[in-house]
Amino acid sequence: MSIQTVRLPDELAARLDNLAKITKRSKASFIREALEKFLAEQEDLEIALSRIREPEAEWIDHEEVRRSLDLD
Repeated sequence: MSIQTVRLPDELAARLDNLAKITKRSKASFIREALEKFLAEQEDLEIALSRIREPEAEWIDHEEVRRSLDLD
């Protein structure tokens, strides 16, 4: 496991300290959990953006999707 250093604004650090105290969890566990979720979302976003940027990408009009799903 590697160690990383991060600088947090005082207000964010205080919130993290408070949450760690009231939940009896480590600050590191909250930071890991938040970073895992953030990275997963960013990775998904990058996949979506790369698909959008593909020159061969096919697009379907919103109304066509609604009709094909019989949502009208």
